[in-house]
Amino acid sequence: MAAVGVVLTAACSPEPAGQATQEPSLTVTTAQPGERTLNQALTVSGSVAAWQEMSLGVELSGVRAAEVLVEVGDRVRAGAPLLRLDARTLEVQARQADAGVAQARANLDLARSNFTRGEQLVGQGLVSASDVEELRAKLTSAEAQLVTAQADRDAARLRLSFATLRAPDDGVISARSVQPGQVVNAGNELLRMIRRGRLEWRAELTEADLARVPVGATVDLAGPRGERVSGRVRAVAPAVDPATRAGLLYADLPEPGNLRAGMFAEGRVLLGEVEVPVLPRDAIVFRDGIPYVFVAGGTDAKATTFTVTQRRIGIGIQQGDFTEVRSGLQANERVVVRGAGFLGDGDLVREADARAAAVTPSAPPAGQGAP
Repeated sequence: MAAVGVVLTAACSPEPAGQATQEPSLTVTTAQPGERTLNQALTVSGSVAAWQEMSLGVELSGVRAAEVLVEVGDRVRAGAPLLRLDARTLEVQARQADAGVAQARANLDLARSNFTRGEQLVGQGLVSASDVEELRAKLTSAEAQLVTAQADRDAARLRLSFATLRAPDDGVISARSVQPGQVVNAGNELLRMIRRGRLEWRAELTEADLARVPVGATVDLAGPRGERVSGRVRAVAPAVDPATRAGLLYADLPEPGNLRAGMFAEGRVLLGEVEVPVLPRDAIVFRDGIPYVFVAGGTDAKATTFTVTQRRIGIGIQQGDFTEVRSGLQANERVVVRGAGFLGDGDLVREADARAAAVTPSAPPAGQGAP
């Protein structure tokens, strides 16, 4: 990484003609934009939400809840029982269906035996062919009755299985709205479960920022106790809201720590490193929320007394003591650094003797790591 300095300039040339009668209002230092490699990041606020939250209920109506086997916050495995209903009526119906199958099977055995005997007797001329056809029809009816009884038995067993609500996947119980003894109905939500206990962070970005975020980018969030939680961008909305011109970013949180679904969290979406023109942060003055700099007037780079012009600029990344300048300033222009906050448009200033001073933006600011 090239270390390009933001050099403080000064000179010893005499004051320009025409300004000798006016005293400078302030002694300042100046600097020109320099290049620095910064970590691009978007700072936005978003909400923590469940990746998928499943609403769980039963498929039976008018049945009483016998046991609720989980509490909010419990971790469950796929197939684990969560709720049991009073199944006594269903068990009786299942036994009746089993008995129906046994009876149908006995009737089929009898019909098959009668038909076999009838075929033997018709060959001996002891029964007519019409009698045999009647026995054949009874055999066919008995076979159909067995199939019907077996279907009724399977339906009764299925209804009996509905009496136990099981977890459809691994997860964490996030809500419970049923108590033992409560009569439940099909379609009512009884439990909610965060599938696989997986949380994500959702942040709304402007259309311009949304286009800058790649899938897989790292997200750095602030937890409720100030701890850092790391995530990764899972998806970026393929469309933006036509009313707000904004879209959603979705970031997986493999280890959410103390974050909980429903919390708000401020985060930084890291976009990688970029070399950009920067100024010392002290050179930028905010007035009514708008960033300005005071540009040294005149074309004589060695002049130590000059007037300044207030100019609005566009800024970007802020890191340490430096701020990216995106627009409004040329690379060879000087701006006031020290004393900028006390100036107004058109003020006459004197530059301090700083010929030997230089700011090297390649050195990380105090308390900051190298970008």
